[in-house]
Amino acid sequence: MALTLAPPHLKQRFEAMMNFWVPVIFGTFKLLVLGTGMFLAIKSHYDGEKKDKEKQKEKEIEAP
Repeated sequence: MALTLAPPHLKQRFEAMMNFWVPVIFGTFKLLVLGTGMFLAIKSHYDGEKKDKEKQKEKEIEAP
């Protein structure tokens, strides 16, 4: 005879809550990580372009 810690209806309710909240939490985390990654990728792309333009202007100034 096994002892149960919680009545069966509470266990089912807990599992139903977890089936809802686990994807919500992990989905939110995933969106935050992907959004941050996209932001940093776009920012680095534009920063690289800005750096290239500055180098181009320096070359134009140095070599008339």
